[in-house]
Amino acid sequence: MNLSRTARAALWTALAAGLAVIYVPLAVVVLNSFNADRTFGWPPPGFTFDWWAAAWRSTGMREALWTSVQAASGATLIALVLGTLAAFAVQRHAFFGRETVSLLIVLPIALPGIVTGIALSNTFHSVLGVPLGLFTVIVGHATFCVVTVYNNVLARLRRLGVSIEEASADLGADMFTTFRLVTFPMMRSALLAGGLLAFALSFDEIIVTTFTAGAGVRTLPIWIFENLFRPNQAPVVNVVAAALILLSVLPIWLAQRITGEATR
Repeated sequence: MNLSRTARAALWTALAAGLAVIYVPLAVVVLNSFNADRTFGWPPPGFTFDWWAAAWRSTGMREALWTSVQAASGATLIALVLGTLAAFAVQRHAFFGRETVSLLIVLPIALPGIVTGIALSNTFHSVLGVPLGLFTVIVGHATFCVVTVYNNVLARLRRLGVSIEEASADLGADMFTTFRLVTFPMMRSALLAGGLLAFALSFDEIIVTTFTAGAGVRTLPIWIFENLFRPNQAPVVNVVAAALILLSVLPIWLAQRITGEATR
């Protein structure tokens, strides 16, 4: 489609404005993590690494970081297993209500987080009698992390078809051999991309975590929220937020690269 010079300029302007709205505030957070002024005066009177050293010495931050890693790892593992099995069931088998099942799997990520959190908290506490803790956080995160794995695996299965697996079966390979030598190698990049996205989604979740963590579990997002308005902790919070911005780029970039290379 050929666009006039005016139309192209308008599109580029809209793109620049949209990116600025998203990334300028993030850039301010990163700059404030080096701001020598404790009250974050602007422009910064100077730059320092003292806040980064203080953040690393924070015991509460390190404990919250480890809790987040545990929760995200557990939720990702559950999502990989359940999301993969669900994708194979929906794509490779015809049964009554298949589209409904697909909708039910995807629905949790579309629901407001506060609704999911209240539902899970009531179920764990009132119905099942399970005490809130790290386990309930992992299960809560897995409910929406499954969607990322499911979508990635389902899209890959639709592109692959079944001809190669049928050829493997015709050559005498049983179901497990075909999966190990044929299906899994073709699915590997989709699983890795889905797992990376699920980990990133779980790592920064706060709303569902608030309802499922209980009093003794504090993930990094919860730690940031609790310390956000404490004057002595504000510089450290900015450092942790800046570090999360920088670290969050890696799994998203890897997932995009893996997905893009697999579709070439």
